Amino acid sequence: MSITAKFGIFMIIAASALAGCSTNKDEMLPPGYSNMLELWKGTDGESGVSRGSEARSTLRRGLSDSEQQAALSDDNSYSRTQESEISQQFPRLPNPDMVMYVFPHLAHGNTPVPGYSTVFPFYDQTQYAMPGERTEAL
Repeated sequence: MSITAKFGIFMIIAASALAGCSTNKDEMLPPGYSNMLELWKGTDGESGVSRGSEARSTLRRGLSDSEQQAALSDDNSYSRTQESEISQQFPRLPNPDMVMYVFPHLAHGNTPVPGYSTVFPFYDQTQYAMPGERTEAL
């Protein structure tokens, strides 16, 4: 196949693709009084009926009993209750401490230092678990 034939076929395909995507201006912006908000909502200026809501209403159907129960349980699971306020969603993870006792001693040979204990936490900051990750009591 020659280059001119390939170019001709390409031009025919490109022209048909561009013609298929074209739209009449009266179809896109209907004549008459309409502001941008009405055009955005899909209503025309005179009747005020939304073409989009008419199309959606034909697709709507009622919920079955099981779907209504599932919707109610979903709503209740997100609401705040006294129990959910008291329980911790992100429980604190245990941070073990290492307790060390320093015996009485002399500092620099002649200054007495009394015995004392000190605490070293293993982690520098408090760590939290993700919801449901840790279920046992701390």
